[in-house]
Amino acid sequence: SITSDAWDVGDDDDELLAMAAQNLNIEVVMETANKVIENHSKQQERQRLDDTSELEQREEDTQEEPSIDSVILWNPSDLSLIFALPPDAAGEHAALHRQRSLPHRPPVIPLVARMADQNTSGTPAMTEREASRLDKFKQLLAGPNTDLEELRKLSWSGIPRQVRPITWKLLSGYLPANAERRESVLQRKRQEYFGFIQQYYDSRNDEHHQDTYRQIHIDIPRMSPECLVLQPKVTEIFERILFIWAIRHPASGYVQGINDLVTPFFVVYVFEYIEEEVENFDVSSLQEEALRNIEADSFWCMSKLLDGIQDNYTFAQPGIQRKVKALEELVSRIDETVHRHMQQYEVEYLQFAFRWMNNLLMRELPLRCTIRLWDTYQAEPEGFSHFHLYVCAAFLVRWRKEILEEKDFQGLMILLQNLPTMHWGNEEVSVLLAEAYRLKFAFADAPNHYKR
Repeated sequence: SITSDAWDVGDDDDELLAMAAQNLNIEVVMETANKVIENHSKQQERQRLDDTSELEQREEDTQEEPSIDSVILWNPSDLSLIFALPPDAAGEHAALHRQRSLPHRPPVIPLVARMADQNTSGTPAMTEREASRLDKFKQLLAGPNTDLEELRKLSWSGIPRQVRPITWKLLSGYLPANAERRESVLQRKRQEYFGFIQQYYDSRNDEHHQDTYRQIHIDIPRMSPECLVLQPKVTEIFERILFIWAIRHPASGYVQGINDLVTPFFVVYVFEYIEEEVENFDVSSLQEEALRNIEADSFWCMSKLLDGIQDNYTFAQPGIQRKVKALEELVSRIDETVHRHMQQYEVEYLQFAFRWMNNLLMRELPLRCTIRLWDTYQAEPEGFSHFHLYVCAAFLVRWRKEILEEKDFQGLMILLQNLPTMHWGNEEVSVLLAEAYRLKFAFADAPNHYKR
């Protein structure tokens, strides 16, 4: 009753979050985000301890009719914000949370994904809140000049599937904010890309380019999801994108890891043309014009991303070396016990975190989680180059219990290279981002805090 007095049900969660980020001092922001993590952890622990009694209570509750108009629930996807749900939706969410907390039951992934990804063919209808959020995006995108700063604020806590393609193109800088110029820019950039194909792609068999092309050809079948990248049409598209990028960036050329960065863009831009999940879709059934558009848009947006982190892929990959060192220093400050435990068993951060930086956690998370993570990275200033460090730190400490249980080098390395995230959904990613947000405010503007 106290919290419902403090928060009006009609308040906009995303505007409140943006105001909080801009107007609160660092101490307040740190304290608020910390409470989110602490509350979520305590809630999960209580659920774990009382799982038997909860199941019995659930059976009793099914025989009683709700007697209240709404139920206030904690929503970790919006950091410290809460919202009201109708009793039916609240019961559904509570039942899901109980299922996910039981050790013998895996999470219910489709329902978790629905919390941030919107309705598609064969999935449940959107909640009222999701529909309202989608409407805010559509209103913002419909104007003659899109306010990119407002779009970033709205996108930080996740982008609805229907508007994710246009939103990613705007946030990456591929499309202009002015709506009238967008179509002409798209046509020009797509023609420019296929001009590169005509000019350069035949050189893939030349002596000085054939090693690059051969490595790309070897790497693509190793990518995820296999059911997508093993489609011949998708393989052709990825080979062209990666080869053209490599020869246009001779300072770095093609480096293993860059291939993974194509997939999220490709999958999201396929969503413009289909409603079903991409993993189960035959991409070759799309019209040729749609495939050309998807290929060109994926190339340019991947290029924009790599422009900000290209020192990750130049000779000796100095960008990654620096970030792994910064991660080690940061973890030594935020959780000295974990840091000393890894030192004790001679685990070097470079042995596991190199891949985290090189592939932007894509090999550690399911694709659905990577796409949700990139919503925030696109919205966050220097998301891929700077905020990613704090996400990696939060990700490592997330496995604190499991890390401390391992008592030898081999066990630690097996754990850190095969973390159990298969059943993760948007809720887990949102909690991870909340912790990263807290760490950024604690350390980003005071780098000496994590240096000895």
